[in-house]
Amino acid sequence: MKRQKEEERSSSMVEHPSVGDRIVDVIVIVLCGLVAFCSVIPMWHILMSSISDGQTLYNNHLDDMIWWPVGKVNFDGYKHLFSDLEILRGYGNTIFYTVTTTLLGWFISATAGYAMSRQTKLKQFMIGFVMVPMMFGGGMLPTYMVYRAYGFVGNPLSIIIPGCTNSMFLVMMMNAFNGVPREMYEAAVIDGAGQWRLFFYIMLPLVGNMSAVIMLNTVVGTWNAWLPATIYIPNNTEWWPLQLFVQRCIAQNSDFLQSSNPDYSRYLIQFAAVIAASLPIIVAFPFFQKRLEKAVVAGGVKE
Repeated sequence: MKRQKEEERSSSMVEHPSVGDRIVDVIVIVLCGLVAFCSVIPMWHILMSSISDGQTLYNNHLDDMIWWPVGKVNFDGYKHLFSDLEILRGYGNTIFYTVTTTLLGWFISATAGYAMSRQTKLKQFMIGFVMVPMMFGGGMLPTYMVYRAYGFVGNPLSIIIPGCTNSMFLVMMMNAFNGVPREMYEAAVIDGAGQWRLFFYIMLPLVGNMSAVIMLNTVVGTWNAWLPATIYIPNNTEWWPLQLFVQRCIAQNSDFLQSSNPDYSRYLIQFAAVIAASLPIIVAFPFFQKRLEKAVVAGGVKE
């Protein structure tokens, strides 16, 4: 009898979801499924098109949604794409830009965010100085003139330095450092930790999730960036990123029908190029997923 009462008491303490909560959960799941479906379908269409038969795809399924490979499965589009050694150079340049921009941007964002989070006399001035560029921009022409004055035009510095960080990343890191309990900071200072030791060994490990978010955004932005290269290094093909080489390769193969004996596999190059340029980011993203979830949760918790 006593045991039964304890079970009833414990079951009464469990909060069961109401009918309204279950309905909301179903709606959220359905909406998330629709968003995921709409996001995956275009990439699936391109992937299936890239391994289809070029002539059958071009003549019979030009405006159709491709769910499965059309005709005989082949990889001629990828063979044509990677037979151009400049594509491999573009991969190397893009990896170089991505790694250097991400590391440099992370260091600048972390150090600046840490400085802005400290209680100093110039804290409000620094925050205002960083916030102004978030609301106002000089425009493309003045920006180009500034880059040219500093000698960035025509060399890879025009891709690395301007795109490594921005005001939003500085504010995000500042808020992350502000969320660290002040007692930990004071305890480390009492133990004799200097600013650099405090920064690297105490503060940075506690904001690792936000650092991962900033690094992921920088990686995605740098990997997909093509406009800065077209503006600042249009003639220096030695430093072109992957996207510009892909664009030129597609343009060079767009006239395949003008030949007396068209090679329809060249039509597949445009699909293979999209997959080749997007695949590294798609593969890398899952490794950041847990960090992203923790950063989102941490950002929504208030003490």
